[in-house]
This record gives sequence, C-alpha cells and structure tokens, in this order.
Amino acid sequence: MKSLNNLLIGTVVVLILLSLSFFVVDQRQSAIVFQLGEIVSVKKEPGLYFKIPLVQNVRYFDSRILTMDSTEPERFITAEKKNMMVDSFVKWRIADVQQYYVSVGGDEKRAQTRLMQTVNAAMREEFGKRTIHDVVSGERDQIMEVLREKTNSDANKIGVQVLDVRLKRVDFPPEISDSVYRRMDAERNRVANELRATGNAESEQIRADADRQVQIILADAYRDAQRIKGEGDAKATSIYAAAFGRNSEFYAFYRSLDAYKQSFKNKNDMMVIDPSSPFFKYMKGTGK
Repeated sequence: MKSLNNLLIGTVVVLILLSLSFFVVDQRQSAIVFQLGEIVSVKKEPGLYFKIPLVQNVRYFDSRILTMDSTEPERFITAEKKNMMVDSFVKWRIADVQQYYVSVGGDEKRAQTRLMQTVNAAMREEFGKRTIHDVVSGERDQIMEVLREKTNSDANKIGVQVLDVRLKRVDFPPEISDSVYRRMDAERNRVANELRATGNAESEQIRADADRQVQIILADAYRDAQRIKGEGDAKATSIYAAAFGRNSEFYAFYRSLDAYKQSFKNKNDMMVIDPSSPFFKYMKGTGK
C-alpha cells in the first residue's frame, strides 16, 4: 500500500515537472527564456518548446504592430515663428525582443515614452525648417516620411521598428484660430459687399436701360398714334368736304345736329343765347 502511494506521488510529481518543462509560443508572440535572471534564449517562431523547470522561466512579448496615439495635441513652432497644434500617432512593433528587454526592461510604457520623445524632437526640428503651408499641405507627406526615418533610426537602438508616423491633424492654437476665423469672416464679408455693390450697379444700369427702352417705345407709339390720327382727321375732313360739295344744306343740318348733341349732353347744361340766333335755325324748322 505504501509503495502504491509512493508511485502515485511520484507520478504526480513527474506530471507536474513535465507540465513545467514545456511552453508554447503562438504566432502573435516572441518569448525570452531566463535562467536565474540571465537570458538563455529567444524564441521568435511559434511552436512548443522545452525549458528546465524551476530553474528557467519564460516571459512573453507581443510581436504584433502596436499603435502609440498622442492623447493631446502638441505645440510646435514653424519657420515663421507661428505656433501649430499637431495631433499624431505612431505604428511600431518589437523587432529585436532581446535588445528591447535589455534597453527598456520589456516595459511597453517606457518604450512608448522613448518613442514619443524621439518623435517630438524630430517634429520640432522639421517644423522649425518649414512654413505653415509646407506643414499643412505642401510637404506633409515628406515630413511624415522624414519623421518615420528619424524615429526608426533611434528606435532601433531599443529593439523597436517604427513602421509609420502620421500627422492626424495640424491646426492653429484656439486663440490664433479665432483670429484667423475673424479675418476670414471679414474677407468673406468684403467680397460679399463687393458682389452686392456690383450687382446693384448692374441692376441700376439694367433698370435705366429698361426705362430708356420704355420711353423710346412710348415715343414711337405716340408718334405713330399721332400720324394715324392725323391721317384719320385728314380723311374725315376729306369726307366732310366731299359731303359738303354734294349737298351743302344737308351738311349744314348734320353739323347743327352734332352741335346740339355736344351742347346739351347733360341735363344740367345751361346756355344763354338769343332765341333768334342762327344756332336754333333747325329747331324752328327743317329749313329747305
């Protein structure tokens, strides 16, 4: 019975030692094997590995691409001595896990602090050589490539590879942005006023031309009306003359009737005249 217990205990101990003797590295990781605090080996390929239990230990490191994003925009000065607020991010990964551990103790925060210092120093240098236009649009791609190269050169010293440095946003500080906005607003208002003034001038010119055309049309219409009226009066006079030539007495009678009609158009019309006047000739009789 005692020997059976010893066998079971021995089997359990062996299983525990075996479980402590193997470790797995997957494709997303790199591993360093330590023996009494000293680096024994580095495992970069995924697979199952052996280590001496209780003597050796393993520490894992992420080999994927990591992102370091700035929490707050940083202030930089251009060649024109203008302040710019820059928001950026960095893509990086651990290239040499042993050098990474030796340089920053495998601490990701320490590595990011080192990278941020390098990026800021490179930005200050590059921004100080360029104008606002170059920074915002003119040479932005070139600046990002230079920043990547400089940052990567320094990052290699701590076993890190910098894959990309990006400028997310480049803007003026709030106090300058307000001033720029006010200048832009004033410029837009000036342009708007110029357009309004030009439009008013053109509208006045159009109105004046329209009024001139109206006067010309009215004058032509009045001239034509007077000409037509004159032609009508001439024709009427000719007809009257022809009628008078044919029967002078009938013509006189007709003209008298017309005179009566015009004189007594309203009931309240009053005329003071001698009853024996020739005006009443045809009221007394039909004449001939």
